[in-house]
Amino acid sequence: MAPMVREASLKFTRELVDTLTIRSISSDGILINDQLWTEPVALTTQGIIKNWPYASIPDLTDVHFSELLKYKPELVVVGTGKNGELPPRELMFAFARRGVGLELMSTAAAARTFNVLSGEGRHVAAVLYTN
Repeated sequence: MAPMVREASLKFTRELVDTLTIRSISSDGILINDQLWTEPVALTTQGIIKNWPYASIPDLTDVHFSELLKYKPELVVVGTGKNGELPPRELMFAFARRGVGLELMSTAAAARTFNVLSGEGRHVAAVLYTN
């Protein structure tokens, strides 16, 4: 009887060295690359958006995301703190009209999602609220 041989295929991906990486979420703040953020922070794979216009989650509108949307992300993940929150209904509609995905989840989950998608070379953006 001939030995069974499995064909293996490997997928190689290149590491994007210019990409921001969210390293940790803790009570101290959000560590992005080597910088600690103690306030909510908005970022794309290309950089950090300075002076994110803070608003509580229920008060968010598409105007808050105007600077972030200039980078043309296909998806924006919003980390809402320790627990996920529902987005304002009109905000979901505004993103749908633009053809941009919007997902709200805990900040830890949003950080993991951002890192995975940016590592795949996807055009993703994030807004992360501290815990």
